[in-house]
Amino acid sequence: MSYDLAGKRVWVAGHRGLVGSSLVRRLAAEDCILLTPDRTQLDLQSSAAVEQWIAEHKPQAIFLAAAKVGGILANNLQRADFLYQNLRIELNVIHAAFAHGVEKLLFLGSSCIYPRDATQPIAEEALLTGPLEQTNEPYALAKIAGVKLCECYRQQYGCDFISAMPTNLYGPNDNFHPKHAHVPAALMSRFHDAKIKGLPEVAVWGTGTPRREFLFVDDLADACVFLMKNYSGPIATNVGTGEDVTIRSFAEMIRSTTGYEGELVFDASYPDGTLRKVLDVSRLTKLGWKAKTDLRDGLARTYDWYCNNYERLRAV
Repeated sequence: MSYDLAGKRVWVAGHRGLVGSSLVRRLAAEDCILLTPDRTQLDLQSSAAVEQWIAEHKPQAIFLAAAKVGGILANNLQRADFLYQNLRIELNVIHAAFAHGVEKLLFLGSSCIYPRDATQPIAEEALLTGPLEQTNEPYALAKIAGVKLCECYRQQYGCDFISAMPTNLYGPNDNFHPKHAHVPAALMSRFHDAKIKGLPEVAVWGTGTPRREFLFVDDLADACVFLMKNYSGPIATNVGTGEDVTIRSFAEMIRSTTGYEGELVFDASYPDGTLRKVLDVSRLTKLGWKAKTDLRDGLARTYDWYCNNYERLRAV
């Protein structure tokens, strides 16, 4: 059964973030009515505010992309904040969507919800079959709660709430903080600054041996719209490329993309995290969707955006 977005009132929660801003770009082609309240208009951590806003603006479909996010260091240092704030956002939006009869909701999870030692590539059925990676456990627990909320509201009340499980993301409008961002944006920021300053080397956290899968954010947005229109079921669907690279190889790609000519130094005093993490995307492939953006092309597009917005980003 397909779901037509044309003419629908569609709320992108978290529309200024990496995923949300990409969803806004993608939904421009869907002939829908976009709802994008900012933080001054709606506090997602206030249940009363979310209830009132949904009652007043009556969204028919919701993409729940809002979240407190960060890289491995931020996750490890702000453990209480990552768990508490993400739980509040999910509880408020998902429950209000049920209470006010929203037709369909897509919740954005994360591949970090899977067990630390899950069999690779990781299938959706691996959820809750083992302990989580310690460095981002609070964030993962919050995302698991969101997935299960959607599942439970579907089971108990018949709500058409679904979840998508993206792999590691990169792309325009990311957080490019050199320490607190995710790996792609943090490395790009460090290499760019090192090139400008003529630094002889750039430190890369960890040993460089872990393997990771990376998905261009515009591909994720396209997958989310595809799932919203074509999928209805309790199982959270993996979204990725199904291919992974070592962090060392990935860092070399970013060095080449930025044109930095110095050396890479791997700092083993920082944790590697899970040694390998790649998703089994066969379920989504069978539904009819595959990622389109080559990793090197996606990095080049991201770096172009970063350079064009460098002064603004540096001023933040």
